[in-house]
Order: sequence, then C-alpha cells, then structure tokens
Amino acid sequence: MTRTAILSDIHGNLTALRAVLEHVQTQQVDRIVCLGDVVGYGPQPCECLDVVMEFAFCVLGNHDSSALFDPEGFNAAAEQAIFWTRSKLENHAGESAEDSGHANASRRRLDFLCALPRTIREENILFVHGSPRGPTNEYVMPEDIQNSKKMEKLFSLVPHLCFQGHTHVPGIFTTDLQFLRPNDVAEGYDVSDPSARLMINVGSVGQPRDLDPRSCYVIYDQQQVFFHRVEYDIEDTIAKIEAETELDNFLGYRLRDGR
Repeated sequence: MTRTAILSDIHGNLTALRAVLEHVQTQQVDRIVCLGDVVGYGPQPCECLDVVMEFAFCVLGNHDSSALFDPEGFNAAAEQAIFWTRSKLENHAGESAEDSGHANASRRRLDFLCALPRTIREENILFVHGSPRGPTNEYVMPEDIQNSKKMEKLFSLVPHLCFQGHTHVPGIFTTDLQFLRPNDVAEGYDVSDPSARLMINVGSVGQPRDLDPRSCYVIYDQQQVFFHRVEYDIEDTIAKIEAETELDNFLGYRLRDGR
C-alpha cells in the first residue's frame, strides 16, 4: 500500500517547507507530490523549487504559470511578488564559473516550471492545483457547497478522488454538499469506497488561510486521508520578507493569523 504525502501552495516559504518535510519523514511515506504554487509571495522561490524538483511529481499552479507568463487577476502585492520572483528565477547573467553554475541552476528551474503538467491522473485519482474543471485557476471555496450546479459539474469530472489546493483552505468536499474541515476528520477519513467521489483540498504549506497559521498537508494511503498541521518559525519567514524591499511586508505579517 503506497503512502503519499501531498503538499501544495508552498509559495516560496522555505522555512515552512523544511518543517513540513521533517514531519513527513516521521510518517513512513513512499513518495511526496506537490499540487503547485511552489513560488509566489514568499522570499525563497529558487530554494523551494530545488526541493520540489526532487518530488515524485508536481502539477502547475497559477503562480508557477505567472512566473513564466503575465499574471492575471492578481492584486498589487501578489503581482509585485511574482515579478520579483521572476527576476530571481532569471538572475543568471555573468561570465565566471560561479555565474555559469547559477545560469545552469536557473535554467533547470525554468525548464522544470515550463514542463509542469496541468493535471496528473493515476487510475481513478486526479491531482490538480485548482479544480477538475479549471486545473490551474478555478477556486473551489467552502461556501461553494451552496452552489449545487457548480458542485454537480465539478463532481461529474471526478473519477473517485480529486486532490487539489489553490484556496489554501483544507477540507473535504462530498457529493452531498458538505465541507469537512480537518478538525471534523481528525482521526482520518475513509476514502476506500471506489464508488464515492470526493474533492480533497490539502491546504497550504507556505501560506495557510483558514485562520490556523500552521502549515497543512495530507497523507493518502489508498484507504484513508489524514490532515497534518505543522508549526514552523513564522517570524523567520517574516524577517526574510522584510529583507526584500520589493516584497510587501503584509505578505509576511498575515502568516501570523493564518490569513
């Protein structure tokens, strides 16, 4: 039985990523996968990409895409951060051997981003960043359980399980229009019935937005899913953001409140 750690929305927060990976090491997993948005907002996009490049796979997030192409629908702070991120990814000019090494590293990161798939399907399991209908950009928010037409359409595209991120709000969407938060399924949630269809938001490693500042990720063992919350040194990430004049300090300060 394969145990998979599923991470999403790291957003350049290397301190959070390292804390999560330390926790993952205690869980006897067979592989680690990522549901996108490795970069954006946070102060260490290159370092986070270097880590994620070693995962089993990663799908394309909207911030990953915007690091390559023009961002759409971003607020001012997010847009400024993604342009700063792009400058970091492309910073490889120079003639020295050291600069040549930097150029090769930059090229590997950009090639990795360019090659990210929008979806990955393994038998009856779908992995996306946003939703089964809009894999890179569509949000599925907890309040969408009130929108039966939207949910019906989304579930029609789910083979059995769909793991997703994007909203930074972890939980499980069911076909009877419930949204189960991690506290509701603290002992794990049975997903072994192949006839059931579920959308599972794994939350965010680097920027949680469910008023819990701890990083969140999921372990899936083919029978159950388990949500894990991991504390990390938020003030370290804030200090790194404050040190970058082109990053809005708000991007760090909101980490304290899980917003």
